[in-house]
Amino acid sequence: MTRFTKPAGFAILALALLVVPVANGALGADTQRGKALYQECKRCHQAGRGAKHRIGPHLNDVFGRRAASLPKFRYSPAMKKVGAGGLVWTEATLDAFLANPRKVVPRSRMSYAGMAAASDRADLLAWLRALSGSRSGLPAAEPTMTVDEFGLAPRLLAVAGDPEYGAYLASECTTCHRPDGADEGIPSIIGWPVDDFVITLQAYKHGKRQHQAMQTIARRLSDEEIASLAVYFGRPLNGR
Repeated sequence: MTRFTKPAGFAILALALLVVPVANGALGADTQRGKALYQECKRCHQAGRGAKHRIGPHLNDVFGRRAASLPKFRYSPAMKKVGAGGLVWTEATLDAFLANPRKVVPRSRMSYAGMAAASDRADLLAWLRALSGSRSGLPAAEPTMTVDEFGLAPRLLAVAGDPEYGAYLASECTTCHRPDGADEGIPSIIGWPVDDFVITLQAYKHGKRQHQAMQTIARRLSDEEIASLAVYFGRPLNGR
């Protein structure tokens, strides 16, 4: 029988979690306020009835789930490592992760800086707990990103993209973003849902999202070029 050995870093993580002040969702947490705070998460994660994987995995039934255990989602190597080490999402581990994602999961692909206020984390976790343990009574799924959110024309999602043309255009993207999907120092753009990729680039193009370099690049791209890049980068890494 093979002996399972947890990575050394996991023991340090487990010890650290023992001393993290945990915001107990059972002690007066406001689930409705938690749902409002979820707006910070919804651009990457869906939650509620019909929720699907998007840029990040869905958040239904997250309590009690081992990290990196959902099928059909491409987790980062960092998340797979802590999952293999035994990290389970509990009130304590989720609170610590929300406070500082990259302290709990070094080299995490999640680019969220963290939720500083313990009361905010408690409210958000109380709402997420309501989505765990039961498949009935789930609220309607929230969209990850929508054209309405950024005031973009719905027709932009109907533009057909050519993956071969996307491959030709991709060299400008891969001067910064790693083509192998790694995310050291800069977010990964590999494997995104096509609609999310299109909405994000269009939001930069139209000044709805702020980042000088991304705005400069996106403004040079036609709608067809953006759609082609979305199709190209949206394909599985091993399908390229």
